[in-house]
Amino acid sequence: MPSVISHAAVAVAAGIAFAPRDVPNLFWTLSVACSIIPDADVIGFSFGIPYDHFLGHRGFFHSPFFGLLMSIFLVGIFFRDMEIFSRQWFFYFIFFFLLSASHGILDAFTNGGLGIALLSPFDNTRYFFPWTPIMVSPIGIDAFFSKWGLSVIKSELLWIWLPSFLMVIISRVIRVVAAGH
Repeated sequence: MPSVISHAAVAVAAGIAFAPRDVPNLFWTLSVACSIIPDADVIGFSFGIPYDHFLGHRGFFHSPFFGLLMSIFLVGIFFRDMEIFSRQWFFYFIFFFLLSASHGILDAFTNGGLGIALLSPFDNTRYFFPWTPIMVSPIGIDAFFSKWGLSVIKSELLWIWLPSFLMVIISRVIRVVAAGH
């Protein structure tokens, strides 16, 4: 998996690039939560849930279907006063869905583990993309502060942070150009 820090960086970059300027402060907390909550499934190891189990690490909680459920939950709870199906409602719904789904998609670009259950709950088969340039992050703090962790940071700077930064720059340029016309 990419590190939790890189998943959160994607959320912040996407918010800067695509969110309207008047989003509530809660938006940022929810965005980061969407991007990192799938990794809460590592708690399952403590309860004896095997890695390859439906609820195991990189299983159901890493699927776009879970992202859809997460988005419905967040918009239904935190934006319930908003008119359903309004333009603003759709923005939050789609944004939170894409951030939640981005977690498993990014993980499918990593070079380790058993793969991601991208089609769960319909199919628990684990997948990787044919191209896996992102070095898999170790599970656990101690392992992250090692030579392996340093290699992960280098990989994530190139394959996650740089594209996220470019997305922000390009979106800013587009907004400036659009405002000038």
